[in-house]
Amino acid sequence: MNILIIEDEKPAARRLARLLNNAGYTACQMLYSVTESIQWLEKNPAPDLIFLDIQLSDGLSFQIFESIKVQSPVIFTTAYDQYALQAFKLNSIDYLLKPIDEKKLESALQQFKNQQPQKQTLQFNFEEVKNLLTIPIERGYKKRFTIKIGQRLKIISVDEIECFYSQNKATYIFTDQRGNYLLDTSLESLKTELTPDIFFQVNRQFYVNINHIKDIISYTNSRLKLKL
Repeated sequence: MNILIIEDEKPAARRLARLLNNAGYTACQMLYSVTESIQWLEKNPAPDLIFLDIQLSDGLSFQIFESIKVQSPVIFTTAYDQYALQAFKLNSIDYLLKPIDEKKLESALQQFKNQQPQKQTLQFNFEEVKNLLTIPIERGYKKRFTIKIGQRLKIISVDEIECFYSQNKATYIFTDQRGNYLLDTSLESLKTELTPDIFFQVNRQFYVNINHIKDIISYTNSRLKLKL
């Protein structure tokens, strides 16, 4: 089965590819933008299934369907909240909420396989969903993060987090218990997930929780040194 992944965050795309591989499937291609996706779909046969992020680096992924006719079934991967996702339910489309859970992925794949013998053509009002998702809604910021440690999951409240930081192209959480945990997302993507009244970006490498700042010291060259 030919599976296409369209996702602008490369770590998220690679993680989805690994999850698919664990489930016995292989992604034939990973694309990262609206423009790149249109060009690829114009030149290649339609894939059996598309995993599609809603918001790509150069616009909403619905622009793909406005430019070319896509016959492939779609499973959306999205960070939008439940309010916005009502549109998917009304249009009978599968979606996976980020971060993607392995069991929910397997369930979505099984649902897709169950529909295959019927050879149903996907009927989906992309304009309706696009309009709903572009309406400004009150967004709830994350109150906790779920971290996978081996075979276990650890739930970390944002109140425990002193900072988020990037190192060697990976993103980490640092907690008030002096614990470092690898986070399966990019520092850039945290902008829309963290409460701006509490977390702020001090430089390209760190997001800091203002409630965990113990001291601010005048440093060299008009810089400040923060102690957590």
